[in-house]
Amino acid sequence: MPVDNKLDFEDQLVRMAQMPKELAVLPINDAVVFPLMTVPFLLNDPNLLKLADEALADRKIVGAFAQIDPDERRPRANGIHRVGTAVHIQKMIRFPNGEMRLLGQGVTRIKIVEFTQIEPFMRARIEVIDEVEEPSELLRAYVKTVTNSFSKVIDASENLPDELKIIISSLHEAGRIADVIATNLQLDIARKQKLLEEPNALERLKLLSGYLSDELEVLRLGQKLQSDVKKEMDREQREYYLRQQLRAIKRELGEEDDRTLEVDEIRNKIAEARLSDEARAVAEKELDRLQKMSPGAAEYTVSKTYLDWILELPWETFTTDNLDIEAAERVLNEDHYDLDDVKERILEFLSVKKLKESMKGSILCFVGPPGVGKTSLGQSIARAMERKFVRISLGGMKDEAEIRGHRRTYIGALPGRIIQGMRTAQSNNPVFMLDEIDKLGSDFRGDPASALLEVLDPAQNMTFEDHYLNMHYDLSKVLFITTANLLELIPRPLLDRMEVMELPGYITLEKIEIAKRYLLPRQIEENGLPDKALAITDEGLRQIINFYTREAGVREVERKIATICRKMAKRHASGNKRPVKVTERTVRKYLGIEEYTRDVALKRPAVGVATGLAKTLSGGEILFVEALKMIGRGMMRLTGQLGDVMKESAEAAMSFVRANYLAKSDQPQFFETYDIHVHVPAGAVQKDGPSAGVAIAATIVSLLFNRPLRNDYAMTGEITLTGKVLPIGGLKDKVIAAHRAGIRTVIFPKANLRELEEIPETIKKDLTLIPILKAEEAIEKTILWD
Repeated sequence: MPVDNKLDFEDQLVRMAQMPKELAVLPINDAVVFPLMTVPFLLNDPNLLKLADEALADRKIVGAFAQIDPDERRPRANGIHRVGTAVHIQKMIRFPNGEMRLLGQGVTRIKIVEFTQIEPFMRARIEVIDEVEEPSELLRAYVKTVTNSFSKVIDASENLPDELKIIISSLHEAGRIADVIATNLQLDIARKQKLLEEPNALERLKLLSGYLSDELEVLRLGQKLQSDVKKEMDREQREYYLRQQLRAIKRELGEEDDRTLEVDEIRNKIAEARLSDEARAVAEKELDRLQKMSPGAAEYTVSKTYLDWILELPWETFTTDNLDIEAAERVLNEDHYDLDDVKERILEFLSVKKLKESMKGSILCFVGPPGVGKTSLGQSIARAMERKFVRISLGGMKDEAEIRGHRRTYIGALPGRIIQGMRTAQSNNPVFMLDEIDKLGSDFRGDPASALLEVLDPAQNMTFEDHYLNMHYDLSKVLFITTANLLELIPRPLLDRMEVMELPGYITLEKIEIAKRYLLPRQIEENGLPDKALAITDEGLRQIINFYTREAGVREVERKIATICRKMAKRHASGNKRPVKVTERTVRKYLGIEEYTRDVALKRPAVGVATGLAKTLSGGEILFVEALKMIGRGMMRLTGQLGDVMKESAEAAMSFVRANYLAKSDQPQFFETYDIHVHVPAGAVQKDGPSAGVAIAATIVSLLFNRPLRNDYAMTGEITLTGKVLPIGGLKDKVIAAHRAGIRTVIFPKANLRELEEIPETIKKDLTLIPILKAEEAIEKTILWD
């Protein structure tokens, strides 16, 4: 904004004498107007256009005041500074679109005494601020200092013209010199307003001297940075020139080889690649080593392979998340039936991610029996978020180097599976699934679970260090998902870093829906059948599920459907393309005789036989606890491949019965006369855990009193020596197994009462669920005393 040097001091005095007592107030949002300053105004607000028209019709003078908040579109009286400048309007241009351009010049400092009008534009009674300028040696010294400093700013700046030096040298009043410099100096609004509000020329020059010192320091730093950049560019250009010369000399001598071209190609890749600062520095250092090696050296291949790995990793490459919650919910519902709790947690994660971009990712752990959709759920999450998906299996992994990689000193060294997965994804924010984390092992080569502690910790994995790379790699943007069949087999420190989400086994109704929506259409497509070639009724699917499979998931169901589809494919290939509907009666025609019986519960009550409940890798199952008395000396024998915990539970049950029920029987010498043999059938299957304690106690009491146990009751619970029933795990899976087996009543620990909410209503309607605190309650309810 230039200064009109033609306006002499006498003209200014004349205009100050003609200054009206009241002026229209023009808010300025991006500048502070000083006296003698020529400034343009572009007006498009209707109210300000009225202000300009009125001023032009009168004395052509308005008051220009800086806004307190530059972003406020229509400031009110409290939104502008009280000190401003009276501006004389010299020119006016109207545009066809209604806008008006004014050219004005500052006359003198003024301040608002009071507002006399607010609408349609502000008017105020004003007062001229008299400037104070007392000649002194100190004032002259400051004028000289400020003038010299401003001359240095002009020399160092590319934006200020040299003509300003001439203008400054032609001025004699210290106040005018300060205002001209303040007008042209790049200062923020607050500093300029402070200079405007200072009427004393000496104090204004003092302020200005400090501001000029700051500006000179900034300009010196800028010049130094430019000089450093120029030196760096000169060095790179010199190296490039020498390299090109060296290549030309070698070409003339016939010594140019493929290695030179290879090194140049790698150098170009490093320049173009999106690497972290650390990775770029390491790559350039390694390239310098490579350039000095002979291609025949063993280290040459090792170094080149290392550079290839650095350049192929996605250091700064990522995919943009799709955070459309409704779309994500639609994808999850398309891919999976039920699993509402898991889907809700995933949508919550996406919602938080949408609100807070920099959130650290949770480590999700899906726990459940085989075939319930843990792995496919991870794929659906990646599809919903539009991220890349990577899966590695941890089952049987025993070498720590599988996670952290081998050091480059070893022959054939490679990065670990984590870094390999990142290269496969070509994105540094994929969905990374670590399958079967409960199947990790350990041996003399290390413990992979301990190596995963850093990978699966959001507070540490931003600086994950692979032994092969030997530098930090950021894994904090990765969404890690782990899967497991049994929670108990995951190491506790590793489990502590994960958010566990249990996926229970499916009930029959859920399996029918999954088969109809997903399994049957998929197998029809995979076996090349037309869409309408095969249909299976609900009763047909129920028959397959109940009599041909025994699992918590749906893998076996899909295999049976695949068997039917293959038979249909053979039929179609032979020329018979008539559509087929498989019903309950025709299932046997395609799958043969039934492999399982539906009602596995006992047909009738029996002495010494109780129905227990267990949780296995395949979900919940019922198990029978059988007890038999034989002439002997009070010994107890346990069979059925029982684990140590289950054996101890049986001994505790025996002690409880002897202490509490022997005196009530008519055989006080029972345990001295008879041996007790407790057996859990299916001896080829390993069984362990304390939850059969109540069932074992019930079978022993049944033998003691020679009374049968109810066959339609199943029980679970750990027993103490005093008969207290402790909570157990996997109640939902156990209840589902009881329902599947035809049991009508389930007895369970009262401490597990809160878990009933997780059991589907369709199952709870068919079952009677009885919570107990003492083993005596289960014994009283299950033994037929009459």
